[in-house]
Amino acid sequence: MNLNEYITEKRNAVDAFFHSYFTVQRKPPVLQQAMLYSLFAGGKRIRPILALASYEACGGNPAEIVPYASTLELIHTYSLIHDDLPVMDNDDLRRGKPTSHKMFGEAIAILAGDALLTEAFSMLSDPSLSGNLKEANVLRAVREIALASGLNGMVAGQVQDILSENLEPDHETLEFIHRHKTAALIRASVMMGPILYGSGRDVLDALSGYGDNIGLAFQVIDDILDVDGNAEELGKPIGSDERAKKLTYPCLYGVEKSRGIAGELISSAVSSLSSFSSNADPLREIANYLLKRRS
Repeated sequence: MNLNEYITEKRNAVDAFFHSYFTVQRKPPVLQQAMLYSLFAGGKRIRPILALASYEACGGNPAEIVPYASTLELIHTYSLIHDDLPVMDNDDLRRGKPTSHKMFGEAIAILAGDALLTEAFSMLSDPSLSGNLKEANVLRAVREIALASGLNGMVAGQVQDILSENLEPDHETLEFIHRHKTAALIRASVMMGPILYGSGRDVLDALSGYGDNIGLAFQVIDDILDVDGNAEELGKPIGSDERAKKLTYPCLYGVEKSRGIAGELISSAVSSLSSFSSNADPLREIANYLLKRRS
């Protein structure tokens, strides 16, 4: 398969849904402008694509769940807007463009993030978008995403990340941060597919293992890119983790050992798919793509 074509096709499907969904301009206009500014700032749509690919791996038609998969990008985008704020990571650039608070001010940026998060759950609970999906499966998917996004997932990781600045490196704390701040939503993205499809326990367990491993690997690679990445490719300055005294894998293990850890995680992720047919090839290819990414 051609992974670039696959990613482009699925990204275009997600973007087309967003364009149709946000056709009506809500008031006050600046709120939706701020939401769409960050939503269309150049994201790869990896989380929605993982949901679509996992649904396909289970035997489903990915087109059936595009609205649900798209909600993952709203949640991810909200988290980036808030991460970039002066009270958080204080970043001026995101994907080579001024961050939301630099364009719209801090108050509007915060509220745009709030609106994106809330709208995600409005979409997830909208029966007009469900097609032929079973309500019980949709409800299970909503809970999975909610758990991964808040107190038990991403927000908990973000808080621990802040609390751990300037502290001595500690493996247990580092893994907690990465598994919650980044891996939780990536795993939930993968799990959306089998949950909506109504897959059995064996499939759910296999894809959970895949999602756990690529989710952690994704953040390890992010840590590495902040040390030896290219600022132009990343769309933001490198070295921000070190300047903020963040707890990262390179900080604890060094860059080369961190690369090895990421490689082992990706290998384990692919191994989790051993019982799947060629329908899971996009998931296999995405795992290897994440390992080699430069942005």
